[in-house]
Amino acid sequence: MTEMHYPRTEALQFDMCRTCPLGEFFDCGELAAKGLSHAPWRAALDGGATGQRLLLDEDASVRLAYEDFSPEQFEDVVLALCHDLLGAGVQGFTKGPDGGRDAKFTGTAQELPSKVGPWRGTVVIQAKHTNGLNKRFTDGDFFAKDAEKRKSTTLGEEIPKIKRLVDKGELDHYMLFSNRRLTGEGQSEIQQTIVDECGLPTESVCLVGVEQMERWLKAYPSAMRRVTINPLESPMIVSPDELADVVESLAKQLDMIDLDIAPVDRVAYEEKNRRNNMSSDYAKTLRRYYLRDSQLVREFLADPINKEVLGWYNSAAEEFQLKIVAKREKFNAFDDMLNYLWDLLFSRDPLLRANKRLTRVVVFYMYWNCDIGDDGDRAAGDAGAETVA
Repeated sequence: MTEMHYPRTEALQFDMCRTCPLGEFFDCGELAAKGLSHAPWRAALDGGATGQRLLLDEDASVRLAYEDFSPEQFEDVVLALCHDLLGAGVQGFTKGPDGGRDAKFTGTAQELPSKVGPWRGTVVIQAKHTNGLNKRFTDGDFFAKDAEKRKSTTLGEEIPKIKRLVDKGELDHYMLFSNRRLTGEGQSEIQQTIVDECGLPTESVCLVGVEQMERWLKAYPSAMRRVTINPLESPMIVSPDELADVVESLAKQLDMIDLDIAPVDRVAYEEKNRRNNMSSDYAKTLRRYYLRDSQLVREFLADPINKEVLGWYNSAAEEFQLKIVAKREKFNAFDDMLNYLWDLLFSRDPLLRANKRLTRVVVFYMYWNCDIGDDGDRAAGDAGAETVA
């Protein structure tokens, strides 16, 4: 059974349907009621993409949840598409001398820009993946109109590399894929910037957002048969929704909470850090920045009037802990785990992004209170609290 997500977080789970080739994934009657067809996605689900989340956009089109992919998984989808668009000679993503990851095709393209007038020469392909939700090519971190501001953006850092390849005769055409939305106006502006700064013809610059990727995946369903997406290799992804509700409620009542209390932890902080492989310097920094304010969180959640918020907190902590347990081996130190978690939350929710410090305080409290991380064999409800001076 696969979950299909609807706009604005409304979700629906489809039951099994034995009469349909995709029956183990979707309920045919429910899909038909929504005016959807299995055909465009038969290959995706018959192939390696099974087990992945599918999204239903506002226009009732189904798409893969690229934001839940790892960068490598996204690159695999891009390569599969380029195999059909350009040809079987597409070379996979490798790290170049400048540190960038490019794929390449040399020859005559099969389909781009058309069969009648195909590209000839060397095509360099880049894939820029984000775990953020509802991202756009025109977001300030990806592209900026102002030349000075653009230098620190994703595209601003790539443009000099593209130009060097053009000048050396190693790039005739350029393709950029990203799981971001691309408007017509944004495409024209970004394309013209690359043309002006790199000396490429307009027709040799191809920008591909999620909308175009979906159109091509439906036009070339065999592409997904060549992709193996193992959910176990996906990055640690958590939902920011419930934590955002906690932070929003907490932010409204900061001045109403009495902080004249002694900090308390349930397992000695140093021992917890040892068990979780958190570095001493990082642990001291967290404690210095967030310990006092974390007691604000404790008092807030203990207030009976905030019973609903406590439920949101517990739900968020439970999800975080389950994901941490499942993905812990991907991170050498717990320092990296927490930094990744914060970056992910900020990229996925504007409210958390606007309240970064308070978000860090709440997540630190989860760790301090042993709601996330390894606290050894001690049961979650065990007392044995230790007062910290």
